[in-house]
Amino acid sequence: MSLRARFMDDLKAAMKAGQSEKVGTIRMITAKLKDVDIAGRAKGEDQVSDEAVISMLRGMIKSRAESASMYEKGGRPELAEKENAEIAIIRGYLPPDLDDATIEAAVREAIERTDATSMKDMGKVMAALKDQFGAALDPARASAVVRARLAA
Repeated sequence: MSLRARFMDDLKAAMKAGQSEKVGTIRMITAKLKDVDIAGRAKGEDQVSDEAVISMLRGMIKSRAESASMYEKGGRPELAEKENAEIAIIRGYLPPDLDDATIEAAVREAIERTDATSMKDMGKVMAALKDQFGAALDPARASAVVRARLAA
């Protein structure tokens, strides 16, 4: 089932169950998805791929995590709690994260394949990892491992 279909099915189920927080979050996701689709039309895409949707979801999580942090620092725990609840709902649509050992092994292999020797080669290594894992790869976690490996 595509992510788009899953959003619609989950929205209907949440509406029937009276889960207003989940309904609001899914509507926010679908609104952002429409914006991404409109931006994709400039590239000739009618609808963006599931990989682009996953990237969008990761961006939404990142912005909400930053907001939650700022709310905590500002003494607004109720707003931080709301952001964290949205993060939990959005995370439910992401593929399962790769474990640390898998990422470490994949980074080691990608560095060998691309003959990377310094930080200048980080882009090549990240491109190789994205080709290998696609949307299942969390770029933030992978880049931290690549950076540590290339800096050593």
